[in-house]
Formats: sequence, structure tokens, C-alpha cells
Amino acid sequence: MEKPLKIQEEVKEHFQFRLVHVDKNSGARAGEIITPHGVIPTPVFMPVGTHAAVKALQPKMLEEMDTKIILSNTYHLHLSPGSDLVAKAGGLHKWMGWDRPILTDSGGFQVFSLQGNSITEEGSTFKDHKGKKILLTPETSIGIQQNLGSDIMMAFDECIPYPADRNYTKNSIDRTHRWLDRCIASWTNPKQALFGIIQGSIYDDYRSECIQEVCSRDLPGYAIGGVSVGEGPELMEKIVSYTAPLMPKDKPRYVMGVGNPEDLLMIWENGIDMSDCIIPTKFARGGTVFTNRGKIRIQHKNYRRDFFPLDPTLDDYVNKNFTRSYIKHLFDSNEILGAILVTQHNISFYKSLAERAREAILEDRFLEFKKEFLEGYMKKNQA
Repeated sequence: MEKPLKIQEEVKEHFQFRLVHVDKNSGARAGEIITPHGVIPTPVFMPVGTHAAVKALQPKMLEEMDTKIILSNTYHLHLSPGSDLVAKAGGLHKWMGWDRPILTDSGGFQVFSLQGNSITEEGSTFKDHKGKKILLTPETSIGIQQNLGSDIMMAFDECIPYPADRNYTKNSIDRTHRWLDRCIASWTNPKQALFGIIQGSIYDDYRSECIQEVCSRDLPGYAIGGVSVGEGPELMEKIVSYTAPLMPKDKPRYVMGVGNPEDLLMIWENGIDMSDCIIPTKFARGGTVFTNRGKIRIQHKNYRRDFFPLDPTLDDYVNKNFTRSYIKHLFDSNEILGAILVTQHNISFYKSLAERAREAILEDRFLEFKKEFLEGYMKKNQA
């Protein structure tokens, strides 16, 4: 196909991946993703801004924390306000006041997660929150993402549920590969990189088949999909540890929807560069704080007279200026500032974890870093 081959060459002028170093004792990698809106050191964790906003935070706060990239949701922005409006506003970056990289998902996860969906060769039909039927196809997904103007677009696929038998999985991945070619044929903006998604459920042979099919399209990057869908940590590790080493070494590797710190360390050890999840922000709004000594529930009575920072090992705005006692008071008083401060802290914690992992990779001590972190983090969580 002449047009896809042309676009795949043109995108290389705007999007590159540079592999900086591989830890000599593991598969962990440090790299750089170069986009039109900035350079992203890897490994990186991407905060989720579903509706073009990371809940509870201003874009300026994210910039002050030096957040490199955020993720927004194609399906939800299609429902409201509509991608045509965002395009008229100058694209997602201008509209939301964020001039750093943005990744948009394809809507494929909604195929998995929303009730009342049906999948055909054309695409997926499902009901929105008001009961209205929505048809999402490879062409409409790419069209929406191009209207949004994200730096990285995801191909439209089916996120295979767990459990799924071999027959279901085979039919699904074959259709996803056909959908991928339709995504490529609809891709017209070389300033936006298109990533393919590797599915295959828990079956090594189907994961291998997907790698061969998807990576034969020579796309700017690739993701592992269909994990963190209920299969549990042992099967997740089995899928990632099998799949990641078979992916191209010269392209970014992304695991979708993984966000527990222990799981991030596992995927990074296996050579993954990117991940995203709602966990740090969603948990923050409920009062769960991530620290280097495990998770804490800030509403617990023990913190009423605790005048230490949320995490004394971190030197950021929240930990330099506020105590556990004060933040517990904010939650007890139903003050929105509590959710803001814990969200800010959790994102800072995740960013610090990725930065420390990158430093360890560059110094060939990632496994030592992982062991030391988990010894503290995985002890019985605090109150």
C-alpha cells in the first residue's frame, strides 16, 4: 500500500526512539522518545487524563513536577465535547493548555469494558452512559485521534477479556490485524506516530503470531495489550516476560494499563519503556498514598497527630510543605485540597520511581534497585 509506506517514512522525521542503555544483568532499558512536543526519557509512567484533564491537577502543576507525557481517552473525548470541536480549538494541546507530549488510546479498551458491546468486522457497537449506541471503527478511531492531534495514537483493536479460549482468541487477533491495516490506511498526519497493539491472551503461540503480524507493518512503536484484565500478577508476568523480548529493540515498547509499583518494576525488568494507569490518581482521591514504605490510608486515626511528611524520602512540593496530620484533616473535612495534594504526591512518587529505575539501569544495577525497593515497599503496608 503506497500511502501507508509513505506516511511511515515521513513520520520518522518527527518521531524517533533512541535506545541509550540496556542493563547488563536484566532486560531493563533506558531510552529517549523524541516527539514534536518534547523528549521523553524512559522508562516512563504516564498519568491518565481521561477527559483531557488529570483529575484534581492543573496542567501547570504537572509541568512543575516535570511530567513528560500524559494519556487521554479517545472514546470519552469523542462523546464530549467531540473531536471536531477540539480540532477547531487548535487541537488537544492548545485546547487543554498542555504543550508536552500526549498519547491517546484508541477506544479499544471500551470494547472490552463497556456493557452491551457487539463486535463485527466493521467495528464495535456499544452503548454510552446515556444508552445511546456508538459505532467505533478503525477509521473513526484514527479520525478522532487525528482531530485531537496527539503525538502518539493507538491502533484500534479488541482488548481480549480473561479468560478467553483459543478459538475466541484466534478469531479476535485475526480481526485485529485486519483492523490494523485499516488504521494504517486512515493515517494521514506524519506528526502523529501510530502504535500497533499485540494481543493473544495467555497463549504464547498467539502472542508470537501477533508480534510477527503487527511488527511487520514497521510502525513507530508497539504495545502489549490484554494484560491487567483480571488474569492476576503471575499470568501478567508470564505474558510480558515472553512477549517483550520478541518485540523490536529499536522501537518503544508499551504495556497498557499497568500501574502497581511492583508490576511496573516487573515490566521494566523485561525491557518495557512505557506504561499508564489510573491507579495513582484514582487511589489518591480515595485517600490512598503511595510511599517508598508501602501504601498508607491517610484517613486512619494514627495520622491525626503525625507531623511527618507523606513520604520523608521525597523532596517535592507536597512533602516539603505539608504533614500527614494536615492532609488527614483535609480529608476528614471533605476539603478538595486533600485530593489535590495526594494526587500531586502520588504522581511525584511514580515519577521518582521511574527516574530512579532509569538511573539504576544506566549504572547496571537495576536488579539491585528493584530488590531494595521491594524490600521496603512490600512489607506490611502501613495503617
